[in-house]
Amino acid sequence: MKTSAKSILLVVAAIAAGRLLMAEASAESVKIGVLNDQSGVYADYGGKGSIEAAKMAIEDFGGSVLGQKIELVTADHQNKPDLAGNIARRWYDAEGVDMITDLTTSSVALAVQQIAADRKKIDIVVGAATSALSNSACTPYGFHWGRDTHAVAVSTGGALVKTGADSWFFITVDYAFGYALEKDTGDVIVASGGKVLGHVLYPLNAPDFSSFLLQAQSSKAKIVGLANAGTDAINSIKQAAEFGIVAGGQRLAALALTAAEVHGLGLQAAQGLVLTESYYWDLNDRTREFGERYYKRTGRMPNMIQAGTYSATLQYLKAVEAAGTKDADAVANKLKALPVDDAFTSHGRVQANGRLVSDLYLFEVKKPSESKRDWDYYKLLATVPGDTAYPTAANSGCPLTK
Repeated sequence: MKTSAKSILLVVAAIAAGRLLMAEASAESVKIGVLNDQSGVYADYGGKGSIEAAKMAIEDFGGSVLGQKIELVTADHQNKPDLAGNIARRWYDAEGVDMITDLTTSSVALAVQQIAADRKKIDIVVGAATSALSNSACTPYGFHWGRDTHAVAVSTGGALVKTGADSWFFITVDYAFGYALEKDTGDVIVASGGKVLGHVLYPLNAPDFSSFLLQAQSSKAKIVGLANAGTDAINSIKQAAEFGIVAGGQRLAALALTAAEVHGLGLQAAQGLVLTESYYWDLNDRTREFGERYYKRTGRMPNMIQAGTYSATLQYLKAVEAAGTKDADAVANKLKALPVDDAFTSHGRVQANGRLVSDLYLFEVKKPSESKRDWDYYKLLATVPGDTAYPTAANSGCPLTK
């Protein structure tokens, strides 16, 4: 018994010593984690492209902050909230990670944001879109950098109803992101005088959309709203063409498409689609400069998730520098105080609920004959001011603002 007790004490002491060494090591660096889908349905949505964007931000900042080296760690959460939670706990508790970003997939982002809050650590969500992140599920340490379901609903749903596209049927991915995107868009449609005729749910990464498309077709809705993203969006749009959805007089509204998915589809299949993004590489000189630098490194132009990850990483480092410490409370205060001025947005600001407010852009995908070069995909239809796209913090439902 004595030997056993002694062995246990030695093991406990060893673990404690190991954690102390990790803590000492983390004190000598600022560590950022990019946690996203690198092998599944959203691999092109953020994936390794977001990792490269975070590297660019660290390089552009100079590689160190407050005299400490900036380190980057990455992992593939495979769109599994339990796996993402385990990685986040290990990163925060044992590996000294100070901030986690990207966080593709809304169920993953919601889980990690709560873990971050419990540990008083920063998370900056870019890839996930549920508006709950800065609304009902907001935390003092959680930030939402990419567009959300409410903003997409206002920018795409509201705009199409105004053109007479006032009856909708949704094909919705069966998890938090899909629910939020359908609800937020449906609410805007109804408030604008339109109708939602029905919906169908499908499992993430479904190989066959035929039965769902048949239901949409039989609804006779003017618009088939695709509340999905990534390869799901690509596959549903391709199969919609095979079923003659558009040829039959209905239109497709891709509610969470990015340039990466348009690239995967090709202009022949994607032409005429209407979508909303927070960033496009060919908007202005600044976006073009960043896009060309990214293109030289990856062979692809960045989409809004990858450009957003660049911005989130850069702004976190600016906040650490301004705070003079990587203490999460001090950094969170600076993130909410500092303007956001970079290649992603030139006039962004962060609300008390952690929501980055920046402009959104309504695009139509070009015809092949209109494209002048690779990645020349969009015609700008409208700029939607951030103050129009997002509710105020006071009206967001975030308990922090009450």
